[in-house]
Amino acid sequence: MPAETILITGASSGIGLELARCFACEQSGNDNARIILVARNTAALESLAAELRRDWKVGVTVLTADLSLPETPKRIFYELSAQKITVDVLVNNAGFGANGSFADLSLTRQLEMLQVNISALTELTGLFLPEMIQRKRGGILNVGSVAGFVPGPGMAVYYATKAFVLSFTEALAEELAGTGLAVSVLCPGPTESNFGSVARGKKVRQMKTSKMSAEAVAVYGHRAFRNGKVTAVPGMQNKAFVFLNRILPRPVPRKIVKRYNRMDD
Repeated sequence: MPAETILITGASSGIGLELARCFACEQSGNDNARIILVARNTAALESLAAELRRDWKVGVTVLTADLSLPETPKRIFYELSAQKITVDVLVNNAGFGANGSFADLSLTRQLEMLQVNISALTELTGLFLPEMIQRKRGGILNVGSVAGFVPGPGMAVYYATKAFVLSFTEALAEELAGTGLAVSVLCPGPTESNFGSVARGKKVRQMKTSKMSAEAVAVYGHRAFRNGKVTAVPGMQNKAFVFLNRILPRPVPRKIVKRYNRMDD
């Protein structure tokens, strides 16, 4: 594996943190390899950076950034350009959800969700992709969700953002076929991370389901990306969900998801 520079957003915890470990392990021993960690939590990023430098002997750059701010993607791009850092692989992992009916949730918060989950992902891709195409190497790994395959009553905006990520990535992969770039969308289901606490607060989901570890999801997604798999759904439970959604009458998945997103206070 040649030395690469990999930029990972939302790298301070969960799937993003585990993806950083996957890429660092892969790049171990490459003197010119670099992992760029992006998130809002500086302390968590610095802790992870120290771990990656110690365990895998890779270069690590920490960028504290809030992707809910519209100016952030360009700031990241120009800051790296000023340092003459070229990104080979972009991992758009940052994202969040909010549980509740659309009318009850804060509109401001939901618009921030659109900014992080869609606008920032799209802009970062647009900023870094042209150089990848010129070099004919590298690629894009977007983190979507099985939520992208269905409408999501109870988390309507979040599910819609992940539908965008899924559709956008699959279309981009087809457009870039033959360029030498890898383009993948990782679509996990319920995962052991802090996503749920952010989305639900102190509420408890009425319907219980098993969860995959963030490490298992990241390992699957990293391998799928390197193997050129465009749509990567980890875990048999999640694969079954996607399959059933394709064959059931359209109203049925809506009702299942509505029940799944119902909370106890």
